[in-house]
Formats: sequence, C-alpha cells, structure tokens
Amino acid sequence: MSHILVVEDEAIIRSALRRLLERHGFRVSEAGSVQQALEYSFKDFDLVISDLRLPEAPGTDLIDAIDPIPVLIMTSYASMKSAVDAMKMGAVDYIAKPFDHDEMVRTVTTILSNKAKAAATPEISDSNDTESECSIGEMVGSCTAMAKLYTRIKKVAPADITVLIQGESGTGKELAAKAIHEHSPRKNAPIISVNCAAIPESLIESELFGHEKGAFTGASASRQGLVEAAEGGTLFLDEIGELPMEAQARLLRVLQENEVRRVGSVHAKKVDVRLIAATHRNLRKLVKEHRFREDLYYRLQVIEVSLPPLRDRGEDVIEIANSLLQKQAIRLGVDKIPRFNKETRQQMLSYDWPGNVRELENAVQRALILCDDQEITTEYLGIPVDEELLIPDTLVNRSPISNSDEIAQKPAEANEDLSLEDYFQHFVLEHQENMNETDLAQKLGISRKSLWERRQRLGIPRPKKNAS
Repeated sequence: MSHILVVEDEAIIRSALRRLLERHGFRVSEAGSVQQALEYSFKDFDLVISDLRLPEAPGTDLIDAIDPIPVLIMTSYASMKSAVDAMKMGAVDYIAKPFDHDEMVRTVTTILSNKAKAAATPEISDSNDTESECSIGEMVGSCTAMAKLYTRIKKVAPADITVLIQGESGTGKELAAKAIHEHSPRKNAPIISVNCAAIPESLIESELFGHEKGAFTGASASRQGLVEAAEGGTLFLDEIGELPMEAQARLLRVLQENEVRRVGSVHAKKVDVRLIAATHRNLRKLVKEHRFREDLYYRLQVIEVSLPPLRDRGEDVIEIANSLLQKQAIRLGVDKIPRFNKETRQQMLSYDWPGNVRELENAVQRALILCDDQEITTEYLGIPVDEELLIPDTLVNRSPISNSDEIAQKPAEANEDLSLEDYFQHFVLEHQENMNETDLAQKLGISRKSLWERRQRLGIPRPKKNAS
C-alpha cells in the first residue's frame, strides 16, 4: 500500500485530503509545515503532497530536501505562475486549489504508477537508450497504426511548430500531446493542458489570456492567463473546436505575433509558447459552416497527428488492458493482480469500444473491484454482449423520448450493462437538446453542480443556443 505525506497548514483541508486518499486505498500521514514534514523519515513515503504557501517556508523547499521522493504541489488557481516555477524547481506535478476529488486521485495514481514503472525498468547505457517500439510516453500499443504514430511523434516533437491532434473521444489525445512535449527541446518546461469545452464561454478569454484589474465586474486584481503560464513550454488546447470566435481571434495573434494581450489591457506581451491543439470534431466542416476561423485552422494544421480508434487496433486492446490493470491495481492497493482469462480476452477483442480507451479503463477498473479470485471472467468486465450495443450510433442517435417516466426507467432497462460514466455520457448527449440543465440533473438524480463537474471531467460541452 502506497504511503503519502500531506503537508498543509489548514487542518480542514488536510483532514479532507487524508479522508479522500484513504478511501482510495492509500496510507496517509500529515504535517502542518515544512519543518514538521522534515521530522519524518522520508524513506517510508512514496509521495509527498504539499501546499505551496506554508508558514515559515514554502512547500518547494521539500523538493531538494527529500529527493528522490516525488513532490506534488498544491496551489490556488490564481497562482499558476508559482505552480509552473515549482515544476521548474523539480516538482513532479501541480494541482490547483480548490481541487476536484477525481482529478486529485487521478494525478496521485499516475505519479505512483510512473514511479513504479521507473523502479521496475532496468537502467540501460546511453548507447542503447531507445524507447520501446510498443510505447511512447504513457501511450501503449504495437499495432501498425500506432507504430506509425510513434514515428510521426518522434519526427514532429523536435520541430518547434504547431501540431493538431485529431481522434475520437477517449483515444488518448492528451497522452499524445504529452509525448510530443516530452520528446521536444521544451521537455524541462511545463506543459499546460486546457479543456476548452470545460470553461464557460464568458470566462474562456480571461482564463487563456489573463485580465487586468477592473477589466470586467469581479476583476479585483490583474491575473496571468494560461498562455503566459506556459512560457517556455507547451500549451495544450483540448477540444479546440469549442473555442468561441472572439477567443479564436486572440489565439491567432498569439500564433502569428508570439504575443498576448490581457483582457482590458492596451499593451501586448511577448510569449514563447508551443501550441498543441486537439479535437474530435471536423474543423474543416466547422470552417465551411463559419463556426471556426479559416486563418486559425490553417495555422493549426501545420502538422496533423491522427489517433486510431480502439476498434481498429486489434491485439492492442489486450496490451492496453494489461497496462491499465497494473495501474488500477496500484491505485486500489491490490497486492495479487488477477489476469484476464481466454474468454474475456476474446470478448475484449470482438467488442467495438465506442468509448475507446476511456471505456476500456472503466471496464478494467470495474473488473478489478468485483473480481474475487485470480481470474477475470466476462461477467466482471461488464461490457455489452447484445449486438445492438456494439454499435455506438444506437446509443446516441435514437429518437428523443418525450415521456419523462420512460426516461426515468432507462437506468434499469436498456443501459443496465453500461458503466455509470457511460450511461451519464449517453443520456446527456441524447437529451441535452430537449432538456435544460435542471431537468437533466433531476432525471439523473444529481445536483446541477455535479452535472457541471461531470461535464468537465468527461469533456461534454453544453449545446450552444442558436441566436434568434
């Protein structure tokens, strides 16, 4: 079981974080300052999570003091530059406060998984320092399409040019962006990831480009944008097809002139940032529909990288499933990792995986939790066996249901084989054109806040209302 030290001077936050991590199978110790933290024997810890601003000394003082134990820095969202500076000092990652619980657990799991992989990998000499042909970064798979993708990433990464990543939802576009960054000359600088669909349209320009004090109601102080925060590194804009037209114009100036102008400012500032964009939408079609700027489109598509859907990757499904099994076992604290039996592997190979790797990860996690022995059978995997459910269009393109009682019965009927996140995604996509956010939340049995948070996590944008 992984042992984590939480360093936070606010007792309420420290206790809440401890309870969250313990619920997910981690052993947790606490400290209220850097001085208290240094009283521990750090050989007992696998990870330290520290607030940036602490009494007497900042959390970054721990980075060198406890090396090679990784340090995850927590900081307020408004202090993004401080977080970037912390990563330059050697922090393994940063997370904004107030943090999303799922994001915190996901970040901790990734850090510990990478640490375990590094410990299990034997050191090799510089002359043989070549990356595995069946993986790059955190991407896994050895099919022909992925081999071509790895080659393209290695060619594209060193060139300091804009890259457009295309692929269906759940195919791993963010992992591809991180692989490009990690193989580029900017690898020692930060990569800032932004989901354009998750930020309200009224805030997107301020979030990306920053604002000056008094620029709008509530702007009580000047604030740096995420473009500036990525200085010297990489800015990854996921779901760029959801970017409003006004923000597209500002982004175009960043690409053309290498400068950014904050909202409410008359002065521009030079920036050195590499842009990687990603989308599951057809940008060329959006250009024809006048919903995406043509000049920005041609600036973005200097180099295109396409990710194949999981259904076209053959035996990679098993390879990825085994990798995810190892990752989830670390997260859940499972000592004896079960294996997929022959029938289960065959079912995974024959299924279409409309949700791609994200859906596969949900299935693996569910199987690991439910499995009582050392063999994962098909019943634990929980993927549909009905042929109709193997076709993704049938889940999202059915005719709208007008009877609210019939909608409420859905979880117990046709969708009982889906994971909760699958059902949520399919339900929202099917009904959001005909139901408002309050009705959607009520039918799903959650609050509007929970609905908004899940939209963010799954990358489901709210439909744009047509101007009358």
